[in-house]
Amino acid sequence: MSCENRLPDVDEYIAKSEDFAKPILAKLRKVVHDACPDVEEKIRWSFPHFDHKGMMLSMAAFKNHCAFTFSKQSIMDDPEGLFSDSGEAMGSLGKIESIKDLPSEKVLKKYIKEAVRLNDEGITVPRKSSGKAKALAVPAYLTEALKKNKKAQKTFEGFSTSHRNEYIEWITEAKQVKTRERRIAQAIEWLSEGKGRNWKYEK
Repeated sequence: MSCENRLPDVDEYIAKSEDFAKPILAKLRKVVHDACPDVEEKIRWSFPHFDHKGMMLSMAAFKNHCAFTFSKQSIMDDPEGLFSDSGEAMGSLGKIESIKDLPSEKVLKKYIKEAVRLNDEGITVPRKSSGKAKALAVPAYLTEALKKNKKAQKTFEGFSTSHRNEYIEWITEAKQVKTRERRIAQAIEWLSEGKGRNWKYEK
């Protein structure tokens, strides 16, 4: 395989991950490159991202699991039922604790190519949609922060889809790591007090 578009920082990220996570991350990385040879690797928010005409995918390793997230999951087809609606989900595929938790390469490539198509055609996630709001994927780093504060987690999981989406959009739109971390801290504080993202403007 060519290493031209493989970022050394991603090699380092995988090398520093827990032993169980290394083969998972290496496998995901390989499948992404096989499905999209011109994908561009980046480290964003301290973990690897795979870009193709914009943000497309990300992967992350935690103490006991890995996460693999499609940036446009909310508008992607899910013919194999891979995406979890659970508030406990870690990324698009839920908690990945071993290679066995991954779908087949064939299936995974099909989903990655769908993500490529969306970016090729410039299709974006609508900021607001008519009718019932569609749940956005909860970023793994937000789920991790919520798990550390039970009050905040309970509030978040009890919110309507639109209220959860407001927090998710606000946090994921942060351009800088420090900004994202600051917003997460503020979100946890407000959620622990039972407040919505726009509580200041609510009557």
